[in-house]
Amino acid sequence: MTAASARGLFRATGKQSKPVATRLLDGTYTKIDALEREPDEFYPTPVEPIRAFIHAEMDHLRAFPTIWGPACGTGVIGRELRTNAFDTIDSDLIDRGCGAEIRSFYDFDKAPATAIVENPPFAECGWGNGKARWLYHALDTLGVEYMALLLNWGFPGAGGLAPFWAKYPPARVYLMRWKIDFTGQGAPPMLNGWFVWDKRHVGETVLRMLDRHQDARQGELLP
Repeated sequence: MTAASARGLFRATGKQSKPVATRLLDGTYTKIDALEREPDEFYPTPVEPIRAFIHAEMDHLRAFPTIWGPACGTGVIGRELRTNAFDTIDSDLIDRGCGAEIRSFYDFDKAPATAIVENPPFAECGWGNGKARWLYHALDTLGVEYMALLLNWGFPGAGGLAPFWAKYPPARVYLMRWKIDFTGQGAPPMLNGWFVWDKRHVGETVLRMLDRHQDARQGELLP
């Protein structure tokens, strides 16, 4: 197994990747210097966090006739939403064979839907490299009414994001109490959460927890 840089997985925290144990195809384990970095920030989302989120936000999501995935990858989030009777629009910069419109998120000057649910490119949402460009484009330029993003749990701590949080506090935040293995290489390095901005929300940010196995929400959703 190669050991390319995994700095992108740590960019929101400023940490450097450390040697990790990873499982090989034959079931044995070996230690590598770093997790392998994926091209084009492509880290497909496993279904567990998507299904848990959909169930938790079901009543809020039903207020929107169509949900947009502007960095849809292979379209897994859209498929899970459609399975649960939501209409969706998928787009992405890269064609990964899911029938999405191939178009940069930043080329949209009008949102094709007023709600977004997405696992966005982390570097574009953090401060060190992206200056929260993705977030500002969605909320300032496009003016979406609802946005749920799967992000690194530590990303809000970046000092440069203080003006963003002051202007756009999230309505709800769901901490996933397990580490999501986006790469399939084992040893996922971080906790993640769903951050939800909802213009209809009034009051302080609500913090909730999502569990992987001990939560009935998983079993209640359609496969």
